[in-house]
Amino acid sequence: MSRRRNGIQANDEVVAPTAVDQYVGSRIRLRRTLLGMTQTALGQAVGLTFQQIQKYEKGANRVSASRLWQFGMTLDVPVSFFFDGLADQDYMPDVTLEADLCAPGEPDPMARRETLELVRAYYRIEDRALRRRLLDLIRAVAAADVPADAFLAATDA
Repeated sequence: MSRRRNGIQANDEVVAPTAVDQYVGSRIRLRRTLLGMTQTALGQAVGLTFQQIQKYEKGANRVSASRLWQFGMTLDVPVSFFFDGLADQDYMPDVTLEADLCAPGEPDPMARRETLELVRAYYRIEDRALRRRLLDLIRAVAAADVPADAFLAATDA
């Protein structure tokens, strides 16, 4: 049985990262982006360069257990966060968790920059009642399946 050290088999064969490594990396990126943190800031917090953070986020480098714990502490999430939803995806990080959000094979819309910006802006609204009304409006527009301009014009009448 061959032994591994630093991602290299005893026979010097490089062990390639798996879909799980890519998924964990995407979850690190998701949380970092939700917090509005740069790769440089995350790297400084855990003692890495931004290039190393990039490699972790792309899944090019595997994340050790101790490093994952460090990321969890820095990003204020439990280690389990980095694996949430993995079983639902059957180890395929580019398949969406909710089939109704996008076509199979398209990236998860929850990881898109537009979605992250929307969530950040939403939580900057301090008035909880206003946030709730905005959520209700978005749900109504989505349910009506009409352009937002047409929906707003109809409600103003």
